[in-house]
Amino acid sequence: MLPLELVVARYTENLNWLRNLPAQLRMTVYDKSADHSAGAGAIPLPNIGREAHTYLHHIVSRYDSLAQWTVFCQGKPFDHAYDFKKTMRSFSGQPDTIGDPVQMPFRWLGHLIDTDDNRGERLFQPWSKNEDGRGLDLRGFHRALFDTDGPDLYTFVLGAQFAIHREAIVRHPLSFYERALAVSITFPDAAHCFERSWDRVFGLTGIDPVWLAGRQTVYLKPMKHQTPEQ
Repeated sequence: MLPLELVVARYTENLNWLRNLPAQLRMTVYDKSADHSAGAGAIPLPNIGREAHTYLHHIVSRYDSLAQWTVFCQGKPFDHAYDFKKTMRSFSGQPDTIGDPVQMPFRWLGHLIDTDDNRGERLFQPWSKNEDGRGLDLRGFHRALFDTDGPDLYTFVLGAQFAIHREAIVRHPLSFYERALAVSITFPDAAHCFERSWDRVFGLTGIDPVWLAGRQTVYLKPMKHQTPEQ
């Protein structure tokens, strides 16, 4: 079983940065660009569902052969995790430092913790790229995925990038991820809902609420652009 695998969800981004990662690191690139220009070895996928569809496609297709640790990232991870290459070099050399498979099997990768409400009014509605100012139906999304209403608030790390241990993934049966994969392409703005929910998808709490102490926004490191955008 592989100790570590990097899964990259690409859509037109320049992937030259992958050349700077350790040669022994197993990397799987899924390419949703129109011309599938990621290069040899990349796996083409239809341009649907954004990165959430890509991540879930990987889990469904590799459910029985997942690495011990999988890192999921976007084609340009640096907007929300500017030291991502340094992080991956560290993980590649010592995968055991990612976390504890039992106590900490999930780890957000990014520098900004933020909180959205279950209608997306706090973050998603005023987001600059949300040109029509629509809300985000996280309550409906939670029902579609879990058959429950879910919480009033979702605290997460911006960027939809994280590391997850295999044992945490397979706590859910394959059928759950097949359902999640369908949700990723049928529910409106599903990728933005998943971005806020990845720890919950795996039945985990990604940010210790005691440490959070009621804060809704926390900068884990100084960031070049300190404007919540997603």
